[in-house]
Amino acid sequence: MLLTCILALFFNCKNNEEKPDEIIIDETIEEAEVISPNLHNLQIGCYLYKENGNMINLDITKNDNPVEGFLTYSLKEKDKNIGVFKGQLEGDKLVGNYTFKSEGKESTRQVAFVLKVNQLIEGYGELNEEGTMFKDINAINYSSTTPLTKSVCQQ
Repeated sequence: MLLTCILALFFNCKNNEEKPDEIIIDETIEEAEVISPNLHNLQIGCYLYKENGNMINLDITKNDNPVEGFLTYSLKEKDKNIGVFKGQLEGDKLVGNYTFKSEGKESTRQVAFVLKVNQLIEGYGELNEEGTMFKDINAINYSSTTPLTKSVCQQ
């Protein structure tokens, strides 16, 4: 009987020790999101989408305006585009020019992303006749199904 009481006390204490740590972590995350739901933090480093043979990687090297980095699109059954991104972060919108090489030819086009917590979601909209700039920045639709998530940079 004494052994049963000791075991019950041991397991009860062990469970009480683990639960407060889990609750504190959960409350901290929820509290941070409640206090600053619109506070976005673009971090230096890689934002990556990699799935089904497709890869998009934006490696931010400078996160104050102008934001700078390297952008790569490697989409299945399409030519790989590797280039430089330079843009402006205004609120949660990151809009800039992407200068890249594809099939030996250098091109520039405008790209836009909305910044979510640890993610960049690419935006799409109507382009000018050359297909290089958005006609209306305010009409960009940020509904891409290829979210770039903050991750460790791949070499």
